[in-house]
Amino acid sequence: MTMHATEDQNILRDGLGRTIDYLRLSVTDRCDFRCVYCMSEDVQFLPRAQVLTLEELATLARAFTELGVKRIRLTGGEPLVRRDIVSLVEHLSDLPGLDEVTLTTNGSQLKQFAKPLQQAGLRRINISLDTLQQDRFSSLTRRDKLDQVFEGIDAAVTAGFERIKLNAVILKGRNDDEIVALVEYARERNIDISFIEEMPLGQITEHDRNATYCSSDEVQQVISAQYPLLASTEKTSGPSRYFRMADSQSRVGLISPHSHNFCDACNRVRITVEGQLLLCLGRENAVDLRAILRRYPGDTQPLKDAVISALNYKPERHYFNRDDQPQVVRFMNMTGG
Repeated sequence: MTMHATEDQNILRDGLGRTIDYLRLSVTDRCDFRCVYCMSEDVQFLPRAQVLTLEELATLARAFTELGVKRIRLTGGEPLVRRDIVSLVEHLSDLPGLDEVTLTTNGSQLKQFAKPLQQAGLRRINISLDTLQQDRFSSLTRRDKLDQVFEGIDAAVTAGFERIKLNAVILKGRNDDEIVALVEYARERNIDISFIEEMPLGQITEHDRNATYCSSDEVQQVISAQYPLLASTEKTSGPSRYFRMADSQSRVGLISPHSHNFCDACNRVRITVEGQLLLCLGRENAVDLRAILRRYPGDTQPLKDAVISALNYKPERHYFNRDDQPQVVRFMNMTGG
């Protein structure tokens, strides 16, 4: 099947006929944490000249909305360390045809940014939180900032976002004994939480990914023993399978790149802060949109032509094998979440 996007239908499809209406846009590779599953301690960040400007990010967003994309999620690194991030959110929120701008953050800067982001048009926000314990947080993130994250989560609740979701990567022997405690933390604040299987991106030496692997089925079993989970029929723009609890407004999501492959319903692409269009999180194939941006500044048509052509080659699925060396050598901070 040939991928197409027509002005009449305003629908973007890949070569397998999947509708692409969701863009994850990285605004920086930098972060104030060094999470063990995301990057190395001595990570080398990109020179400024290789990073897309705010104007280039805005042009990319406009091109994708003109192709029919309805949701844009801003990612990093840590997006809140990018200067003028609030003005970018405000600009994107005004794009015709875009239903929603969302953002994923580690929460450390949210005490300062939660209300300005909400006022700029951000309606939903995801906050990473893998543990409630100070020593574990320092070990997992290589930073001692858990109190800042707690303050940021409370600031987000106060700011009045339509949805707040915590994201927790569960590692066996590291934080798998906190699954229920994390659910209870979310329940107390009437916010959602998703549990994520670790993705094998980048070569790490800090832990053995095979030994720390904790499947979504195991997580679901642990939660259900305390809070029976009811399957939800709600649609989501991302890969979470959502469940509800009878006595709470909080939803529990499971993101299972290993155990429950979700590629058949993939509706998204990613752009790194270097302007590389990633057709699949679990593959290395990419298209350089930065070169087009800088050759035709402000012109969305060459970008749209390149995207339409590239999406014919979006793969059917990823293959994550826990016993193998990582097929993808870029770290998560380079990928954009």
